[in-house]
Amino acid sequence: MTADFLIIGCGIAGLSLAIRAAKHGKVVCLTKGTMLESNTAWAQGGIAAVLPESLRDPGDTCELHIADTLDAGAGLCVESVVRTIIEEGANTIDDLVHYGVDFDAADGHYSLGKEGGHSKRRILHARDTTGREIAEALVATARKTPNLTLLEHHFAIDLITTGKLGMVTDDRVLGAYVLNRDTGEVEIFRSDRVILATGGCGKVYLYTTNPDSATGDGVAMAWRAGATIANMEFIQFHPTCFYNPAASGAEARSFLVSEALRGEGAVLINQKGEDFTLKHDARGSLAPRDIVARAIDHEIKRTGAPCVYLDVRHKPPGFMKERFPFIYETLLRFGLDCEKEPIPVVPAAHYQCGGVVTDINGKTTLRGLYAVGEVACTGLHGANRLASNSLLEGNVTARRALEEMLAHLHPQRESELFDIPVWEHGDTAAPDELVVIYHNWDEIRRLMWDYVSIVRTDNRLRRAATRLRNLKKEVREFYWGHRVNADILELRNLVSVASMIVDCAVKRKESRGLHYTSDHPNAKPSLAQDTRIRKF
Repeated sequence: MTADFLIIGCGIAGLSLAIRAAKHGKVVCLTKGTMLESNTAWAQGGIAAVLPESLRDPGDTCELHIADTLDAGAGLCVESVVRTIIEEGANTIDDLVHYGVDFDAADGHYSLGKEGGHSKRRILHARDTTGREIAEALVATARKTPNLTLLEHHFAIDLITTGKLGMVTDDRVLGAYVLNRDTGEVEIFRSDRVILATGGCGKVYLYTTNPDSATGDGVAMAWRAGATIANMEFIQFHPTCFYNPAASGAEARSFLVSEALRGEGAVLINQKGEDFTLKHDARGSLAPRDIVARAIDHEIKRTGAPCVYLDVRHKPPGFMKERFPFIYETLLRFGLDCEKEPIPVVPAAHYQCGGVVTDINGKTTLRGLYAVGEVACTGLHGANRLASNSLLEGNVTARRALEEMLAHLHPQRESELFDIPVWEHGDTAAPDELVVIYHNWDEIRRLMWDYVSIVRTDNRLRRAATRLRNLKKEVREFYWGHRVNADILELRNLVSVASMIVDCAVKRKESRGLHYTSDHPNAKPSLAQDTRIRKF
């Protein structure tokens, strides 16, 4: 299949770009699962934006939002990028409303929330399922958009580049090899413009708030193709993931309790009922996520308790059911009435602040390759993402990426000029060998949780690096020796992304933002720069 725009991923960044791009050429948007399997669809809190003056929180300004973002980013944000994305935020809200997103409002004004690190109320939300509301509206719009083909169960394996074809001229992207999961066949998708919108890599950790699809596919593909990757050591751990060892199933293990609860007055307490977060930051439960996550980690290790608690019992009866119905009802299904007892919570891997290096327009270091959303490292988040800036970034950079591509459209599809070889399958894997995949998957996730999570040390990182080198060899042999399927591909990407996280963490000999190491507990001004890696 040939397209003017090949978009890999179906979250807010991928779909909003696809809808706009369809006015300018043939668009193919593919996803390895279904259209509602994305980090966007799982986002509870909302989208941060400074609205026009008549609609915003009194006293709020773009300058305040910029300052909050720079403060959270711990010295690594690119201020010009921060300024551009925040100043263009209000326009993207209008786009989402046009697509049918119904943000909460009262008396003709949006009901704005507040989250950790924000000095004002500026979070637009749709109850506590904002991401789902946005995803459903975008999918519905995309399905009725002419010139746009949506393909589910299509897993992008690798980017096709001139370099991989043996060309010695400048390296550029020509398309992608894609596994059709319904047929088991690998297909060639040609395009001069390939856009990665694949989200993050939360499943590289044992505990995560992300869906099962978040296996770092886009970062791994871009790295194998030779694009520059940066800041993978900065993995954000959401402070409040529901903890209940008696509850079973993936939903229970990864159920996020939105930061918006703390924005509405919920307080983190220990088993004695003490607000322990005030010992770590004057903002207490509303400090930026890296500070709160480390405070919880410290409290759990200090007391030996399995978790801490989020307390909303001081709110009036019915508040949770009205403002956070999804969270309230889900907790009830797990046997907990949060209006009568505190919610047990622990931190869990949540957001990838690094990724494929791009400029403000989503342009990577590889000609023809763009990246938007969580997979990209634009400079907005720096060393720590400010809450609810991610949906904003995905929407703004999608718009800007399209403008960049349109300005450099070539009248002829250059990818059609190259002879791309068909995919060569390996032997079919025997059923009993699949246990190797599942064992390696579990081992990667556990070693990353034990050695490369909230608090790190040089020794733990060395242990992780040693084991990952062995795992990479095992996975490589399995990949080349057997017919590919989704499990093999995800394992291959997971071990690559885990290795990138460890490599970046080893390079950063300081503590900054989300990267905290006991061996180098202070930030060093001389190291206030990106950690960049590239496959040669």
